Order: sequence, then structure tokens, then C-alpha cells
Amino acid sequence: MARSESLLQSAYYWVVVADESQARFYSRQERSAPFQEQGMLQNEAAREKMGNLVTDREGRGVESQGAGRHTYGHEKSDAKIHTYAVFAKKIAERVKAGHLSHKFVKLAIIAAPRFLGVLRNALDIAGIEPDLTIDKEVTARETAFIQKLMDERDR
Repeated sequence: MARSESLLQSAYYWVVVADESQARFYSRQERSAPFQEQGMLQNEAAREKMGNLVTDREGRGVESQGAGRHTYGHEKSDAKIHTYAVFAKKIAERVKAGHLSHKFVKLAIIAAPRFLGVLRNALDIAGIEPDLTIDKEVTARETAFIQKLMDERDR
């Protein structure tokens, strides 16, 4: 099948709505057409308690100068950030697969501000640049709200 025929069967837009715990995928056939849900990814690790991700106690250190004993607590936050990066990579892989198979012409990303940078980095590594990016937490909102938000921004 020729590339132009493939594009005729593809969506005009793919819209990814994400935060660190879930990503919802939508398509729309025309710029102002209604969204059609195309699936969801879940990041169960994002919902885990920190103690379940890091099993060891915080490390301890002794400074030769200064306050003396202290703990190394950054490992726990690093574990959470790592789970976010792994999830962002899964999203980017799915978007890249759609891009390579000509499933969409334009890509929009709507992501929670705390996750958007991580997702942008994963998309950049995958060689994908969104046509529209909105930094807003809307994963729990209804599809109609998300569609209206995108329509307002994509003028």
C-alpha cells in the first residue's frame, strides 16, 4: 500500500493525555472531529508506596566536617522518578510505532505539568516532536472536556 493511501486511512490527530500513572490515547479524523478513544496505558508502579519500590532503609553517612551523621534519602525519590521515566518511554514507544506506521499526521500531548518534562524527554529520545503540547492535569476529566481544551488551544 502506498504511503498516501495509508494516510487516507489514518487519523489526522493522535492525542495523548497523560500523567505519571496513566495515559489515554485518542484519535480524530479531522481537526475538529470528535475524539475516538484508542486505548490506555497504566503505570501501576506510580501508585505503589515508596517503601514497596525501595526495600532498603536509607543509607547513613558520617561527614568529617560539618553536622556529622546524616541519611541519604534521595534514593526513594529517585525510584519514583525512575518509574515515571520508564512509563514515559512506554508512551513514547507507542507513539513512535504509530508514527512509523503512518497512523496519524499530527500529534498533540496533554500532560500534567509534573510529568510533561519527563514525557517530552522520552519523545525527544524517540525522535518524536509533538505539534501541540498542553501542560494541564486532565487525565481524570471526561473526554468532552479534553476535546474542548484542545479545540481552544489548536486554533
